Amino acid sequence: MAGVKWGKSVRRLGLGLTLIAALAGASPVGGPSQVQDPSTMPPEAIGIGQVVTAAELAAWGRRRGDPGALILAARMLDEVPVRVGEGEAPFLTPDRLLDEAAALSLGQPAWLDAIDRVREHGARGVDSSSFGEGPIFTVKEVRARAVYGFEVEARGGEVLRIAAIGDGDTNIDLSMRDAQGAVICRDGSGDHYPVCTVVPRRAGTVRIDIINRGDVWTKVQILSN
Repeated sequence: MAGVKWGKSVRRLGLGLTLIAALAGASPVGGPSQVQDPSTMPPEAIGIGQVVTAAELAAWGRRRGDPGALILAARMLDEVPVRVGEGEAPFLTPDRLLDEAAALSLGQPAWLDAIDRVREHGARGVDSSSFGEGPIFTVKEVRARAVYGFEVEARGGEVLRIAAIGDGDTNIDLSMRDAQGAVICRDGSGDHYPVCTVVPRRAGTVRIDIINRGDVWTKVQILSN
């Protein structure tokens, strides 16, 4: 029966995954051209989208007590290599998701076997990946009602994607501003997985603001291509 439940869980997630993937890049606010064709995106930017989708799927699994969702999220996350930036170690990792899945499995052998297979045959350590070198991640703590801001140098005509994955304690917003201070992308959808994707027409500095909308501090795992 557990094996049947796993199959049903995967099928049940199909539509949700499609919708999540479609929403994984927030809409730009005028200015830069919108990114509509995934084939034009660098592999690291596509990898960011998959990491965010995995985070959304894991949250779905937690809400429903579904270990299968967390196992699938771990597999998705495991496919994406990451380059270490600064700050603490990431809190969204395949091993942590599998640990959560094990706790939800209530000792059922089929679930535990599936978890062991993912741990044993994961994608970590592969020599090459369809996601290139992988996105760069940084982990920061953001105080209640505070903003963590930083700047990046964007290349003209190339995709710039930034994601901020919170630890779940509070809602997080994300915005991008060009060198003149104009907002070129904003994701204020009221969750803790905001993403912005833009293609600046010309090279220049882009200001990134990550806003903690809650009354408690939160850890944020920031990804950029």
